[in-house]
Amino acid sequence: MLTACAVLTGLLLAFHRAVPNSLGRAGSLLEAFLPWLGAVVVPLLGLALLRRSAVALLALLLPVAAWTYLFGGLLLPAPQPGARELVVVQHNVSDQNADPTGTARALADVEPDLVALEELVPGALPAYEKALGEDFPYHAVRGTVGLWSRHPLGAVRTVDIRPRGIAEDWSRGLRTLVRTPHGDVAAYVAHLPSVRVRASGLASARRDESAGLLGAAIAAEPQRTVILLGDLNGTVDDRGLAPLTSRMNVAERGFAFSFPAGLPLARIDQVMARSATVGHIRTLPATGSDHLPVAARVTLR
Repeated sequence: MLTACAVLTGLLLAFHRAVPNSLGRAGSLLEAFLPWLGAVVVPLLGLALLRRSAVALLALLLPVAAWTYLFGGLLLPAPQPGARELVVVQHNVSDQNADPTGTARALADVEPDLVALEELVPGALPAYEKALGEDFPYHAVRGTVGLWSRHPLGAVRTVDIRPRGIAEDWSRGLRTLVRTPHGDVAAYVAHLPSVRVRASGLASARRDESAGLLGAAIAAEPQRTVILLGDLNGTVDDRGLAPLTSRMNVAERGFAFSFPAGLPLARIDQVMARSATVGHIRTLPATGSDHLPVAARVTLR
């Protein structure tokens, strides 16, 4: 039994793409928590040692090898800062945040080049504009998403990522051109629809549709270098985000589990890039949101 469990764990890690999504989106649900599947090794190892089962211990090499191949690189030290590097912060600030000013100041303390925010409600927007305005003189807001920048912005427009059946006033995507000292960068800020875990499985159809629309917009983007920041309501392993992860680079170092803030189990707040490298991503201390902020270092090519 121990040997079978070890082999099954290894196979799920190595061949998670083979788990079908046809029934309750089981594949996406597995991939949402894929790094945690490695935790199964710990009790299995204890039982194998207790029973002195050489076969089970040998079988445990399979999940260990698979996990190391998939995620071991994320544990390596962050690369040294480069000359063409931008520091970016991504945060779903929560529409229930009781301290927008404190949240904004905490993000500014990291001294980033760009700050992307989601769930910006009209009542809180002035507080963010005031608290961030001194350090970030340029900003753009469309609907409930916004970007604050140390560098000039231009060509700001809404990106329509509404799934079918969503009201026209639902606006969660923007695109702007950031004129950095290292060249122009197209920056996208997005907040994809939420997913829910139900008895029938993972409800992610709207998230997946929105990801497809965003992926198509980025594919059509004429600017060579692109940075995407957003609450994508999915991990980079989740096949539902394939329209994005197939086109963009994801973080090479760091797990940065960002949700829920009280017990972070998954990173659904993402920084991705095209023609640039996301060298490292990390979480920042909790704010008044149910998400943790994440900060990433992006090296332009």
